[in-house]
Amino acid sequence: MSTGILKVHGDKVVGEDGKPIVLRGSALGGWMNMENFITGYPGQESQHHASMIKVLGKEKHDFFFDKFYEYFFTDADAEFFASKGLNCLRLPMNYRHFEDDMDPRVLKDGGAGFKHVDRVVDLCAKHGIYTILDLHALPGGQNPDWHSDNVTNHAAFWDHKDHQDRVVWLWREIAKRYKGNPWVAGYNPINEPCDPEHYRLPAFYDRIEKEIRDIDPHHILWLDGNTFAMEWKFFDHTLPNSVYALHDYAMMGFPKGDRFTGSDEQKRKLERQFVRKCEFMNEHKTPIWNGEFGPVYANPLLDADHEEVNAARYNLLDAQLDIYDKYKIHWSIWLYKDVGVQGMLHLDPESLWMKTIAPFLEKKRALQLDAWGRYPSKQVEDVINPLVDWIDKNAPTSADQYPTPWATERQITRLINQLWMARCLSDEFAELFRGMGEAELEECARSFHFDRCLQREGLNKALEAHAEVADVGREWERPTGEMGGGQANGKGTEKLESD
Repeated sequence: MSTGILKVHGDKVVGEDGKPIVLRGSALGGWMNMENFITGYPGQESQHHASMIKVLGKEKHDFFFDKFYEYFFTDADAEFFASKGLNCLRLPMNYRHFEDDMDPRVLKDGGAGFKHVDRVVDLCAKHGIYTILDLHALPGGQNPDWHSDNVTNHAAFWDHKDHQDRVVWLWREIAKRYKGNPWVAGYNPINEPCDPEHYRLPAFYDRIEKEIRDIDPHHILWLDGNTFAMEWKFFDHTLPNSVYALHDYAMMGFPKGDRFTGSDEQKRKLERQFVRKCEFMNEHKTPIWNGEFGPVYANPLLDADHEEVNAARYNLLDAQLDIYDKYKIHWSIWLYKDVGVQGMLHLDPESLWMKTIAPFLEKKRALQLDAWGRYPSKQVEDVINPLVDWIDKNAPTSADQYPTPWATERQITRLINQLWMARCLSDEFAELFRGMGEAELEECARSFHFDRCLQREGLNKALEAHAEVADVGREWERPTGEMGGGQANGKGTEKLESD
């Protein structure tokens, strides 16, 4: 039974009965907001759709993706999710499902984009799971990265009032649809914003809070910090009935990071990193939501030492979860399902989708077309590193450009490999599906069904062990040791550490 629409009371989230609830779960990334490393295509989602339409035609494209959205999350997924003790699923969404750039402020196809969102919200409710609706990709791009479906390196959302007006309009439409739903835990208006001026983000939150409340005065707003949910410059007040969100990735969970050994110093570093990111919430005594975190995992087909690597990353995850238990925060790990990089579930290598795209995945790794969890590649680094050295020598401020954690290498790899080259290879990926009829396309989509997927046992055991919190009262203490200012980190970075 639902306890009614959730609300913020002090530093807690409570039901209508006044009893605290701690939300812990995962995110359905790669679904209504597709990402290249999650399902295998290169570049950005809008390019992927354009290439698939070019190869399949609009009718078969629409058929395939409707089946994909259906099979990606079914009743079996909701049942499994709940069986792990998890009680909240974050639903990342791309605005393009609901609005067309050439027909702004009009619900696309009469609101057909809500079809699968409604279905998943209802499936989750059936199994006692709350959902948080997350606008992951905004008009113009709220950050300069692939997960906002930004085909440029510029976050234009912050420079054009019309982009902002459209997002206000869209959230009013979303609020109209879900304002009375007690299983919707609230709205996450912007995922990982990156405003180089910093002050425009809290100003926009002030604006959109009033607009959403005009439609729906009751649901919680879940508000990300700036610079990939890491920074709080110009945040000088809190909004009512709002939870503030950080993202807490650790470089030790990625191929280019140091291996986690469980040393006291590594654990102190994890805690310092976390505490720095939630100083704003601690100062204002608000609830804390870690909206994204989690390692990526070694591939048994690629890494001879995959068992040792993954054991270390499960231990890292467990250490992070211990910290979150200590501070009794809400969290949502990234992510639920993918092709084998990070998810609680991953596709079977013998499925039709994986067999079809396997050669292209190998090419993507070699060319470093994906920013997330990228493997070292000598053929790329032999070209990029001399260019980076030359740029840093002749334009030394390059390493300090916003987003500041990226430095020159990250900026150049993104521009050359993950924007330009990925765009050039988008049609090549789509060509893998040329000639497929509806039966084969449906079988590709069915590859994502729960019954066809494999479970990442080490990850799921760790989540299940930390899913419930016995005492929801939070007592805050600063960890010992030097805090340091550090740099912000987030999903769009390679330099993920801050302390």
